[in-house]
Amino acid sequence: MSAQPGDPGQPDPSPELDRLYADFERNSMAPLWTQTNDLMPLAPRPSAVPFVWRWSELLDIARRAGDLVPVGRGGERRAIGLANPGLAPTAYATPTLWCAIQWLGAFETAPEHRHAQNAFRFVVEGEGVWTVVNGDPVRMSRGDLLLTPGWNFHGHHNDTDQPMAWIDGLDVPFAHDMDLGFFEFGSERVTDEASPHVSRSERLWAHPGLTPLSSQEAQVATPLGAYRWEHTDAALREQLALEDEGHPATVEQGHAAIKYTNPTTGGDVLPTMRCEFHRLRAGTRTATRREVGSSVWQVFAGSGAVVMDGERREVVTGDLFVLPSWTAWSLEASDELDLFRFSDAPIVERLQFQRTYLPDTDRLFPGSRG
Repeated sequence: MSAQPGDPGQPDPSPELDRLYADFERNSMAPLWTQTNDLMPLAPRPSAVPFVWRWSELLDIARRAGDLVPVGRGGERRAIGLANPGLAPTAYATPTLWCAIQWLGAFETAPEHRHAQNAFRFVVEGEGVWTVVNGDPVRMSRGDLLLTPGWNFHGHHNDTDQPMAWIDGLDVPFAHDMDLGFFEFGSERVTDEASPHVSRSERLWAHPGLTPLSSQEAQVATPLGAYRWEHTDAALREQLALEDEGHPATVEQGHAAIKYTNPTTGGDVLPTMRCEFHRLRAGTRTATRREVGSSVWQVFAGSGAVVMDGERREVVTGDLFVLPSWTAWSLEASDELDLFRFSDAPIVERLQFQRTYLPDTDRLFPGSRG
């Protein structure tokens, strides 16, 4: 709420002050002294709220949408955004991040289009769909992260008699509110309906530590279309094995984590979103922390709980939860707990707003996510 005349630090009420404020309004002006608490609070006060979406409910809703809603040109995608209750009426998960469950029925094709917004897909279960990115068919399977950087044509085709669902993540809110977006229709189907086991981008780029000499320039987004589960799983498994052997490898005891990276720069896979994967040993509880910037998580396997601003919520495979900026959060693993995370960290860090606070030890990391 804005400050009012007579409040501490505000001018005393008077007819002259009323006329002054009326002139402000008439001339589309707003004095800073009545808005300081709103515009420059002592710490972030997000409108978005911590929230959990249950995968079982999302799947049921998506299945029903599959029976009722076409996927062809016009509607384009059968994608259902997860709308943060604190950001109504928008379908934003956070002020910068959009997350949706997308459903593609048996033998369906979602036509090609492209947009300035960056996108990815993460698969928690199922297979049989190929996403075609700039003419390159990329297999989608459980545990895979699929990338669609901004302004790349993309469509999807299901080659099986079974439907498939996955989550989409985009920087739609950021692009929309900054007036950055463009959109263009492409092919009525997809430009290549092949279904290869390995995409062309993987054949060129998915070799650890090896960069093709034919393409050495840094690219703003990853040229690799898929980050496969078997590599993610192996990296996390080895971190925990090294911890068992007494070597430093995990971010904290019992907590392995990786960041998906752009092979041309070593940085984030997309210029506006960071993608990570976390594995907690059974019984592990992470340190409570607050971070500038927001994130969305999906439980990939296992069960446990997330504690958000003191509220403990149990989560199981598929469930999604959102952590707005400066929310105090920690994770608890009942059994081994795997989680996929995406965040707006590249935006926050590029603009030098990052900071992390660990309240249990009163440690502040200004200029760092800790």
